[in-house]
Amino acid sequence: MASIRVFSGGAPKEVFLKLTPQFEQASGHKVEFVFAVMSALKERLAKSEVADIFVMPTNLLDAYEKDGVVRGKGRAILGLVSINAVVKTGAASPDLSTRETTKQSLLKARSISHATPGATPSGTHMGKLVEQLGIAEAMKSKTIHRPALEGGVELVASGEAEIGFYPKSEVINIDGLALAGPLPADIQLTTIYGAAVASASKAPDAAEAFIRFMTEGQVQPAWRHAGFDKAN
Repeated sequence: MASIRVFSGGAPKEVFLKLTPQFEQASGHKVEFVFAVMSALKERLAKSEVADIFVMPTNLLDAYEKDGVVRGKGRAILGLVSINAVVKTGAASPDLSTRETTKQSLLKARSISHATPGATPSGTHMGKLVEQLGIAEAMKSKTIHRPALEGGVELVASGEAEIGFYPKSEVINIDGLALAGPLPADIQLTTIYGAAVASASKAPDAAEAFIRFMTEGQVQPAWRHAGFDKAN
């Protein structure tokens, strides 16, 4: 039996914590997680920290595979995650039905929160979006940059931020929060999350077994419940 270490973005955290005890019991392997924003994971990898599995957007895994950091063998797609707005439970939801109503909802909001541009794909997208909508200057003073993993959820639940914009999987099923809906399709970012075995893993068979378990048919309802859509 082996111990494996997983470097993962925050999006799959809920479902991993739910399903991993089942995998450990069935396989005898032990799993340790490091959940962090992508920029932090990149820094840890640059410092040669050791992991057996990387769970990241597939475009990042593609680059790591090209550089020999992860193996192509055993790679898999976990699901798709879209950006959703969240508000404090009981608060009115913003109108996100169109690009224009989303723009007006942002301008009317007392404050919003999202991850720091450059730190996560969703934060980078939101930073670009307010520029595309021509409201970057108007939003500057009322935008709080805080990843969901680092307190962004609490900002919305406490009411300090009126609206939060985060990957659906990071804010669904959270006490004190209500989903207000996804961004409109023409300004949405859908991230494809995948998993790959690190080339330097000393337990590649156990790592592959973990990925297989997390993509089997019987666990798919858990992924849907956690905010992941099925990849076609």
